[in-house]
Amino acid sequence: MKKISTFIVIALLSLFVQHATAQEEEYQQRVEVLKKQKERITAQEKDALKTEVEKINQRVKRGTLTEAQAKILKEEAAKKRALNIEDRIAIINNRIALLERNEGVIMDLDTLDYLSRIEIGFGSREGSGDRTFGILLKNNENRLPPKYDKRTFSDGVLAFGLNNAIIQGSSLGDSPYKIGGSRFVELGWQWRTRLFKNTNFVRLNYGFSFQFNALKPNDNQFFVENGGQTELQVFPLELDRSKFRRDNLVFPIHFEFGPSRVKETDKTIRYNIDRSFRFGIGGYGGFNMSTRQKLKYQDNGERIKEKIKRDYNTSELIYGLSAYAGFGGTQLYVKYDLNPIFENAAVDQRNISLGLRFDL
Repeated sequence: MKKISTFIVIALLSLFVQHATAQEEEYQQRVEVLKKQKERITAQEKDALKTEVEKINQRVKRGTLTEAQAKILKEEAAKKRALNIEDRIAIINNRIALLERNEGVIMDLDTLDYLSRIEIGFGSREGSGDRTFGILLKNNENRLPPKYDKRTFSDGVLAFGLNNAIIQGSSLGDSPYKIGGSRFVELGWQWRTRLFKNTNFVRLNYGFSFQFNALKPNDNQFFVENGGQTELQVFPLELDRSKFRRDNLVFPIHFEFGPSRVKETDKTIRYNIDRSFRFGIGGYGGFNMSTRQKLKYQDNGERIKEKIKRDYNTSELIYGLSAYAGFGGTQLYVKYDLNPIFENAAVDQRNISLGLRFDL
């Protein structure tokens, strides 16, 4: 029983130390926010007083108040706003003094509330006579208070749209690939980190993505490896489908710009960009995971589907430039591979994609 009691004490101390450490890291930021709130209080009350005075002046113009009555109301409004400023700033000063005096490590209401949710239970396991105990947090609230300044957020990314290739010496209009039929899909995960302490206008957006870039040749053509070259040739039979796809794993990184809305409380500060304009520019690097070609055709009345998986002399390393712009979680997205699709090709081809990008 003595060992159990010792373990309980250690567990409780561990919980308290974790909470106190979190407070120590946050209190400096909380003090800064409280000081900024003091500056806003005076401005808020002065604006409110100005609005009240304007309303009183309008009543005088309409003849519902005399000048003498208006003067009394203005003095009362000014007195009320001055007291509001004094009382509100006194509250902030007291909170700042409490935090600074104890350097954030205090047995305040948050700590007491946190520790009050701890339950220690003794009993026996079902079906046995063994004594046991447990340390639980009530209402499943098994986490410390929220981090004050959360600078990094994460979410999923989905993008899709049109895919094609820029060919050396040719325009996109002369591409041998179908404009509407060649498509891409990208699926990944991203982290977004605010770069500066007091503004969220610039963020670093980084993560990983799986890219699936497909090309559909025109004019009944398909890809053939001819020595060290990969080239398009006319298929001997009528093709129902010809599709060439490369699957890549890449690691994008973008500098993201755009305004955001700030929400501050005594415990948290959060920057919201859900419905704001954003613009990102950067690039990506990674490697090719697989390359395959799918062919569908009929031979003597028999439907044949071929799935050919080989390297087709495609580049193993993938790297390029990308950008996006839009509102909230929906953006217009463009990416361009700087590496050629096929290595050692007589004419370089580079993949280009245009579509929509969504934060999930």
